[in-house]
Amino acid sequence: MMAANQDMSTSDGLKLAREIDPKGTRSIGVITKIDIMDRGVDAKHMLMGEEISLTLGFVGVVNRSQKDINDALRVQNALENEKK
Repeated sequence: MMAANQDMSTSDGLKLAREIDPKGTRSIGVITKIDIMDRGVDAKHMLMGEEISLTLGFVGVVNRSQKDINDALRVQNALENEKK
């Protein structure tokens, strides 16, 4: 597991996974904090495995921000925003 707003190459989670699964054939990467990345920056290159490759790939986690909660953003609208 690694945060999207940090450098993947220095991730403690990836270092541990490499010790246990050196070839990356049994590891799934989880990228968290995608919701707090700077505007104009996306995690596409991370999710597509362009930076670090894992056979089983990566999954991204987007949480609701406090602003979304304060603005009463509906989950359906948040999902549509993610697709964009």
